[in-house]
Formats: sequence, C-alpha cells, structure tokens
Amino acid sequence: MKKTFILLLSLTSMLIFTACEVLNEAASMVNSATTTAPVKPSLTNDEVISGLKEALSVGIKNSVSLTSVTDGFLKNTAIRLPFPPDAAKVKQKALDLGLTGQVEKFETTLNRAAEEATKEALPIFADAIKNMSISDGFAILNGGDGSATKFLRENTTQKLVAAFSPKVQAAIATVKLTEYWEPLINKYNAAMTISGGQKLNPDLNKYVTEKAIEGLFYMVAIEENKIRKDPMARVTDILAKVFGSLTQH
Repeated sequence: MKKTFILLLSLTSMLIFTACEVLNEAASMVNSATTTAPVKPSLTNDEVISGLKEALSVGIKNSVSLTSVTDGFLKNTAIRLPFPPDAAKVKQKALDLGLTGQVEKFETTLNRAAEEATKEALPIFADAIKNMSISDGFAILNGGDGSATKFLRENTTQKLVAAFSPKVQAAIATVKLTEYWEPLINKYNAAMTISGGQKLNPDLNKYVTEKAIEGLFYMVAIEENKIRKDPMARVTDILAKVFGSLTQH
C-alpha cells in the first residue's frame, strides 16, 4: 500500500510539473508574439485626412521650392524644357545656319519662363488640399505610389493652366524670349518659302505652360513617394503615424 501511494504521488508530481512546463512555454510564446509582432496603429478619419493634407503640403512646398528658383528647370535633366519638338526642324536649320548660341539662349529662356510660372502653384494646390474629402483621403492613402499626385492633377490642372499662362506670357516678354525665337522661326520660314516647305509658328505660351505643369507634377510625385517609402521623410508625428500604418500591414 505504501509503495502504491508513493508511486501515485510521484506520478501526480510529474504530471503537475509537465503541465506547468507546458503552460510556461505557452505563456512565453504568447509574450514573444506580443512583443515582436508589429501593432498597426488605429487611425481615425480625422487623422487620415490630417496626415494626407500634411503630406501633400510638405510635398508641394518642397516641389515648388525646387522648381521655382533659378535653374530649377534648366539644371534638372528630368524636367528641363527642350526646344519645342514640333519645331525640331527649326532648331536643326538654325544649327545649320550657325545659330547655336541663339538656340542655347532660347532653350535657357524657355526654362526661365517655367521657373517663373511655378511660383503660382502653391495657393492653387493649397485650395485643393483644403477641400479634400474623407473618401479622397482613404483613396490616396491606400492607392499606392503617385495617388496623391493624381488627386492634385485631377483637381488643379485647369486652374494651374489659367494661372500659369499669363505668368508664362509675362516671363516670355521679360526674358525677351521672342527675340531668340523670331530670328530662328523667320530664317526657317524664309527657307521654307524658297523650298516650298511648310512654315511653322508653334504656340510658345501653350508649350511652356504645359511643360511647366508636367515638370511640377513630376517633382510632386517624387516628394509623395519619398514620404511613403522613407520614414526619415515623415517629418511630423501625424505623418509617421499615418504612413507608418502602411508599412505594418
């Protein structure tokens, strides 16, 4: 009887020890999962909108500051305005006539006009950001690269054209762009008169306006995607929270 009691006591002790060991191991696994698994921050609608507005504000300010300064377009190979493609024959003819200096001056002043025009962008962008809806915000947040830029493009392009066009026209006059354009186009058209070819008179104002807006949106997209991908670019707490949630899915 005594041996049986001792045997039962031993078995009971072993079972209790094993059970405790299993429970401790399970608890350790739960604690480990709790500490290592990223917790997605819960976001309110207000936080999403605030974060998106902040991101767009940072992006447009950086973009405008980069493009609206001297050489902002001219020295940036990604957005630099080239000689109008529709007038490529004019450029070649001018080069053939030894007017390389005038061609270079012309291209420089095209970019100066674009740099001047982009100074008008901030208030137009700010107005679009101010009117962003909750559905706009979530579409932008979850839309991936370039979705904020797409939102701005859809909501500001017409206003940008209206604002840029007179600025471009004034810039063209200020930098005397037509002084470089007219000799080129006149010489080309004179040659076309002799050869019977088609004369050209491209709309410089339209060309510069469209290219300036295109270049500005290109820079906005770069700034937007930087905030999406680079934690160091999230310069405020709300940016860190909102865009940090995207990397913890």
